[in-house]
Amino acid sequence: MRLARHLSVTTLAAAIAMSGHAQAQTEITVATVNNNDMVIMQSLTDAFEEAHPDITLDWVVLEENVLRQRMTTDIATGGAQFDVMTIGTYEVPIWAERGWLSPLDNLPDDYNEDDLLTSVRDGLSYNDTLHALPFYAESSMMYYRKDLFEEAGIEMTDQPTWEEVRGWAGELHGMEDDLAGICLRGKPGWGENMAFVSTLVNTFGGRWFDEDWNPELNSDAWVNAVQFYVDLLNDYGPPGASSNGFNENLALFSRGNCGMWVDATSAAGKLYDGDESDVADSLGFAPAPIAETPKGSHWLWSWALAIPASSENQDAALEFVTWATSQEYIELVGETQGWTSVPPGTRESTYANEQYIEAAPFADFVLKAIQDADPTDSTLEPSPYVGVQFVGIPEFQSIGTQVGQTIAAALTGDTTVEQALDSAQRATERTMQRAGYLD
Repeated sequence: MRLARHLSVTTLAAAIAMSGHAQAQTEITVATVNNNDMVIMQSLTDAFEEAHPDITLDWVVLEENVLRQRMTTDIATGGAQFDVMTIGTYEVPIWAERGWLSPLDNLPDDYNEDDLLTSVRDGLSYNDTLHALPFYAESSMMYYRKDLFEEAGIEMTDQPTWEEVRGWAGELHGMEDDLAGICLRGKPGWGENMAFVSTLVNTFGGRWFDEDWNPELNSDAWVNAVQFYVDLLNDYGPPGASSNGFNENLALFSRGNCGMWVDATSAAGKLYDGDESDVADSLGFAPAPIAETPKGSHWLWSWALAIPASSENQDAALEFVTWATSQEYIELVGETQGWTSVPPGTRESTYANEQYIEAAPFADFVLKAIQDADPTDSTLEPSPYVGVQFVGIPEFQSIGTQVGQTIAAALTGDTTVEQALDSAQRATERTMQRAGYLD
C-alpha cells in the first residue's frame, strides 16, 4: 500500500510538472515601425498566439527615425531588448557582416524560400544566406487624383518628367480648399526625406560619391535637384512640408489634400481601400518621374524581420518571423482585412493570386517597379556603392541623417540650398576621411 501510494503521488507530481511545462510561455519582444502593414500585423497577435500557445508577443511600435535609433543602439551594444527587429535592405548585410544577426539557414520546409522575389531575397542576404525575412517590399511611384487631372484638362504621360510634374502641380494647387499641388517627404532622416531626395538626385544625374569615394554633394546635379525640390514644395506643397514623412503624406493624400504624391508603392493598397481612403475611386498611378536619366529614379526597399544574435529566445523568434512572412499570413490578411491590405512585394505567389490581382489593379505595375530597380546601377556616372536611395556602407546612416537635416533647413528657408549642400559636403568629407575612405 505504501509503495502504491508513493507511486500515485509521484505520478501526480510528474503530471503537474508536465502540465506546468506545457503551459509555460515564452514572451518575445517585437520592435517595429508604425506603418500600416505593421499595425495590421500587430492586430493579428491573437491569431499567432492561438496557433502558438507557448509564445506571447510584446510589441514596441515606434516612428521610423526613433525605431532606427533605438534598434541600432541596442544591437551595437548587445542590449538584447528585442527578439525581433524590423529592419531594412540597408541594415541587413551590414549588421550580418558584424555578426549581429542570426543567419536564417534553418527555415521550415514549408516556408517556401524559393517563392520570395529574387531581388528582395538577395537584398536581405549575406554570403548567400538570408539574415532577415521580407515582411513587405516596395519601390516608388507617383499617385495622382484622376478627377482633378480631368477637370484641369491634364493628360498623364506614360513616363512623366519632373518638368511636367512641376507644371501640373501649378495647375492643381488650390483647385480645392486645402489642396496642395504635390506632397513629398520633407521630414529629415536618411530613410525619410533622403530616400526621396536621393532618387531625385539620381535622375538629375548626380551621385553621392565618385568612384574614389569623394563626396559630390555640392555638385551641379545636387544643387539643381535640391533647388528644384525646395522650390516645388515651397510653391505647391502643403503647409509644414518639412515635418511630413511617409505616414503624414499618406494621411494627406488619403484625405484628398494632395493632387500628386511620389512615394512608396506600398501605399497603394491603403489608398485603394475605400474604407481607408477618400480618393480610392479617383486614384491614378504612374511611374516615378524622371529628369536627365531614368537610372535610380525609383527606389528598392524591403522592411524585413530579423532576429538579433543577442536574443535569448531564438526558437520562438524564428516561429514568429516565419509566420509573419509566410504565404499563409498573406492569405490570412487577405481574408480578414481585404486583399488590398496584404503585404506587397515579397512573394511570387502573391502576384499569381487571382483574388489579389482582382482587388489590386496596381499589382503588376508595382511588381515591375520592384523588379526594374537596380541597386547596382543607380547613377548616370559610375559609383562605388550599392543602393538606390541609400549608400550601402555603415557610415551612411550618420551621413544621410546629417544631410537630411541640412536639406530640411533649406526647405524651411533657414539656409540657402548652396549653403546647405556646401555644409553637407564638408561634413561628409570629414566623416569619410575619419573612416579611412579618403587620404
